[in-house]
Amino acid sequence: MKMLAFQDMPYARPDMDAMKQALTTATEALRSAPGYEEARSAFFALQEQEKQNMTMMSLASVRNTIDTTDEYYDGEMKWIREQSAGLIPLRKKYQEALAACPFRKDFEAEFGPQLFKLVDASLKTMDEKLMQDIIREGELTNQYQKDSAMASTTFRGEKCNFYGLLKHMESTDRAERKEAFEAWADLYASIAPKLDAQYDELVHLRDGMAKKLGFASYTDLAYLQRRRFDYTQEDAAKFRAQIKEVITPAVARIREKQKELLGLDKLHYCDESLQFPEGNADPIGTMEELVAKAQKMYREMSPETAEFFDFMVDYRLFDLETRPGKRMGGYMTRFAAYQAPFIFSNFNGTSADVDVLTHEAGHAFQGYLAMRSIPISMLSGSTSEINEIHSMSMEHFAYPWMESFFGENTEKYITAHLIGALAVLPYMACVDEYQHRVYAQPDMTARERRSVWREIEKAYMPWRDYDGNEFLEEGGFWMQKQHIFLYPFYYIDYALAQMGAFHFYGQMKTDREKAWNGYLKLCRLGGTKGYFELLEAAGIPNPFQDGAVKSCAEHVIKEVEERYK
Repeated sequence: MKMLAFQDMPYARPDMDAMKQALTTATEALRSAPGYEEARSAFFALQEQEKQNMTMMSLASVRNTIDTTDEYYDGEMKWIREQSAGLIPLRKKYQEALAACPFRKDFEAEFGPQLFKLVDASLKTMDEKLMQDIIREGELTNQYQKDSAMASTTFRGEKCNFYGLLKHMESTDRAERKEAFEAWADLYASIAPKLDAQYDELVHLRDGMAKKLGFASYTDLAYLQRRRFDYTQEDAAKFRAQIKEVITPAVARIREKQKELLGLDKLHYCDESLQFPEGNADPIGTMEELVAKAQKMYREMSPETAEFFDFMVDYRLFDLETRPGKRMGGYMTRFAAYQAPFIFSNFNGTSADVDVLTHEAGHAFQGYLAMRSIPISMLSGSTSEINEIHSMSMEHFAYPWMESFFGENTEKYITAHLIGALAVLPYMACVDEYQHRVYAQPDMTARERRSVWREIEKAYMPWRDYDGNEFLEEGGFWMQKQHIFLYPFYYIDYALAQMGAFHFYGQMKTDREKAWNGYLKLCRLGGTKGYFELLEAAGIPNPFQDGAVKSCAEHVIKEVEERYK
């Protein structure tokens, strides 16, 4: 496709009839191909049709999340979910034909064994008996996104959504922080009955899907769906234990120092976002000015990042400002037919806006490289444990340019960023353990789930004090994490990836070129290898090994303790 700016990209409903025909044709060709060249041609012909369809699906999805009240794109997404589920029988026949292809070894010789690991896993998790369940799951997650996006309150005369309140929760005025915190908590409490009901149905639905496929629990199915071929639930538990042993005490010390610096008798949750008594480091400039500063940064960082970010700016491949009705959070997606990444976010005037221009840009940079160099689309991206290394490492690589964003507050920003990178790790472990507990006991009530959350939270984050807020003291905090609803078990991946990012950051301190070359190699490899193979190729320690968390994080803990005085 000819490259166009995002706002000019035309949308047309994905051609599902053409997709059905392409799947049928490719299946028959793989079964009857007289040689590898014919089988290979059939594979890539189908991939080309998939690229066209996926591009239209991505366009519809992005425009739906930009404005969840847009009835047209809401309807399109409903249609896409139903039609995509309807393709499951044909897609499974195609993958069966590919898995059994007489030229499988030829495919593996050219593209590596990872392709068929993905195909074999997909065959175990895909079945037409799940079609209606998948459609219903999509309806529920879509409704969650709408309900959370539309939630708003009036705060000091201003209509605010969740993101609008976060800025006030960083105020140097404790009364304002507390008031904003209460408004934020009340906003969640007001929609909690809806979210509890949605999650309850999602848990039972997903548990039922796993049972239909013969899995003991949804957790087993989810691990396979997330392509966790290299580690088990037991390994994840051991990794969480390392976080509790190494990171939790370090963050507890940081919180104690924060309490002293802020001059407080007790640190409440409403205080956690304020790192410095004189105020946090906020970025200097409008959204357009921040993008221009990012463009200058990426031009100076490397030839590869220069080409990438110029492309992003030239074609306006962003939607960054928060608005009523816009989905919460941030993400990167791809328009495959254009070989174009896209960044979605909710700027709110805090340092998180700059984090987006580094974190999501790290994802987008990797996607930009991979779409131009890896011929098989399904190998252009890896598992999220690797993908988040791309994004989190870019946050650290950007440090030398932070002065243009924060001026005299640059050191405050870097200190706060490092504190945030450490402090979020116990929370990530909470989210992961919570999901393991929930899906092990899918019949828990909403109140029981809240109790489980609060129990886990106290173990990993003993400093957390909600100042008597009833909703949060009972365990309501879990529902502010959209990953729990939308992407089950996708959250510990950030903690695993942070170990890789800390490793690269440690290298940067002594040999930036070596660190950058390792990072660039990881980005270029995409998902062509397995998780552990990719770590080894980039020289990153395996985070599941005993002592790995300490070895990766101890230099960061030491730096924070030297900085935060």
